Amino acid sequence: MRDASAGDEASGGRSVEASGERAVAAGRDIRQVATGDFATQVQVEQGTVLPAEALTVGDVMWPVRYLPGRTGHFVGRERELALLDEAFEAPGGVVVHTVHGLGGVGKSTLAARWAAGRGADVNPVWWIAAESRAQLDAGLADLGRALTPALAGTLPDVALRERTLQWLSAHDGWLLVLDNVDDPADVRTLLDRAPRGRFLITTRRGPTSWRGIARTLDLDVLAPDEAVELFTTIYEGSTDGVEELCAELGCLPLAIDQAAAYCREAGITPRAYRDLLARRPASLYASGPEGGDAERTVARVWRVTLDRLADTPKALMLLHILAWLGSEGVPRGYVELPGDPLEATEAIRRLAAHSMITLGDGTISVHRLVQAVTRTTDPGDPHRIEAHTAGGRRVAVQVLVLAEPRWQDGDDTGMRSVLRPEGRVWATHVEAFAARYPQEEDTPDTATLFTSAGLLLVVNEPGPRAVALCERGLAAALRALDPDDEGVKFAREALAESCLMTGDVDRALDLRLRILADCERLFGPDHPDTVRARSELSDALEEAEDRAHALGATFAHAPQARWALGADRRPDENTPGAPNGTPSAQSPAEPERRQAWSLSGSTDDDPEDPLWLLDRARTASESGDRQRAVDLSARAVDLARRDLGDVSPVTLLVRAYHVVLLRRAGRHAHAEELAAGVNEDSLRSLGDSKIGRNVRRLAAAAPAPDDAD
Repeated sequence: MRDASAGDEASGGRSVEASGERAVAAGRDIRQVATGDFATQVQVEQGTVLPAEALTVGDVMWPVRYLPGRTGHFVGRERELALLDEAFEAPGGVVVHTVHGLGGVGKSTLAARWAAGRGADVNPVWWIAAESRAQLDAGLADLGRALTPALAGTLPDVALRERTLQWLSAHDGWLLVLDNVDDPADVRTLLDRAPRGRFLITTRRGPTSWRGIARTLDLDVLAPDEAVELFTTIYEGSTDGVEELCAELGCLPLAIDQAAAYCREAGITPRAYRDLLARRPASLYASGPEGGDAERTVARVWRVTLDRLADTPKALMLLHILAWLGSEGVPRGYVELPGDPLEATEAIRRLAAHSMITLGDGTISVHRLVQAVTRTTDPGDPHRIEAHTAGGRRVAVQVLVLAEPRWQDGDDTGMRSVLRPEGRVWATHVEAFAARYPQEEDTPDTATLFTSAGLLLVVNEPGPRAVALCERGLAAALRALDPDDEGVKFAREALAESCLMTGDVDRALDLRLRILADCERLFGPDHPDTVRARSELSDALEEAEDRAHALGATFAHAPQARWALGADRRPDENTPGAPNGTPSAQSPAEPERRQAWSLSGSTDDDPEDPLWLLDRARTASESGDRQRAVDLSARAVDLARRDLGDVSPVTLLVRAYHVVLLRRAGRHAHAEELAAGVNEDSLRSLGDSKIGRNVRRLAAAAPAPDDAD
């Protein structure tokens, strides 16, 4: 084929040339062209002339910007913004930073706010929704059109995407924000082919997924004051109940935004919204503002994540179990107990990888709003149907039953495990479960759980929490058990003990009277349970009489208690504070009862047990080795503080005995200094309860004449 050329007439006034075999030249669009000989012929039905820009990847001389409008309501995050500034300051080389966290925590808002301030430093600044590889490719094609507007409508998306990759690889000084990346593999090719710019990625995937790819920034919820500020920025009406609502929503930015918009549109207060949330949670979690993005609601955001975890059914079940426990510090052993350990570990791994849970040192934490949504039944959400929520609730009961510390002495999991942190951790999770478990579904198991946990709190930190949990235990026992069942008696005894230790002496008397009456009716007057019930009523009456004498208080149930005890009460002139002519509440069973709580009650030689150490310290002091006694009791104090805290009843008792042993060793100045702290802490935590007064008496007691060196 000879050289071909087209003149001015054919080209519309422009000269074009083509040379070489089978070459074709055209000055404008043509309908059909044929080249070649009899062996080869190519027909082109439609041809398009590309502009000269299509053949180059030159610089852009105008601002290329695209960011979503997500920064209108932005509060706080100064630390995170500063960390992003620092990460992107270094010149040269690709910089990839990933902001990860729970869905709705504000990753995209933070990224948009930060990127909006980079316009003077980099060009282009471009936002790409990258939840899937298809979205990423579409976003790169859109950027290609913005880089070369003349190509709009001329090249297919796949060609525009490739052209964008070529442009990015040839230039530096640009910033791409890749929003909501689900799989790091989706962006690896882009990161590899564009080594000269800056990437900011938002993702729910945890930092492990980005190892070797990007530096990570963990984004947490807002501080309480920032959450309130965000709410009031959107909603300018009454702030009645705003702090409580923000706390209820766990300071999660998406939930705060969603609630504030609802309050504004409905004209209701934050308190009214909170009341609606308690009654209709499923509806409110799914309700976004009119004209807003229907996909950006709390319920929808997390459903998307759970859809991705559908191939790991154990992960969904684990989330439903965790929804009923405390939100922080759940021991992994709790949820690794049922089923195959490897299966449970895989479920934990996947939930953590998608930021649905947070892993600590042997613990799991879950955002309280994730728990609340998971507990809420929604027939329209396959992950929150009634079968799932009820199943998680039932398994949570068994998890807590299996994890309960044992109370019997005689091995390393006896009373000491109840007094150590693991016992208090268990009680805390039972307490959270009790607050969420529907009372109408109480069972004998839940009644025992609530009562045991309440009694454990009484031992460790008597106060309103212990009383409330014991009350819940008694209510559950009365609902789930026969009134004469031993479980009802156990629950009533726990509540009586918690009331006595927190100063509600009259209520303790009332409960003890009921227990004694039941024991006499069921077992007779001489049964060991009846004798013990009488002794415990005697203790409660002694406490009432001490308070009546010291404070002038009166107790409605005291006369009935005196009558019930009758001839079983014997005068005791040594009873501290007893009114003249009032017999002591000491009963024949009291020595055995005191022995059960004595410092020598621990039989195991465990140097990590503060009670065992204190028993050895007392023995050393009695044998004359006062310095060893002080050293052992000091170690006991350290262990008690480590395991129980400064102001648990056991710690305060150990601290008071340490003061006594210091005085016996003649170290009076140090003893007085420590005694002041014991007095202050016991008043603050134990108040005027019997145990509080006994601790202060012990710390204030002067040594016997032969005790001083």
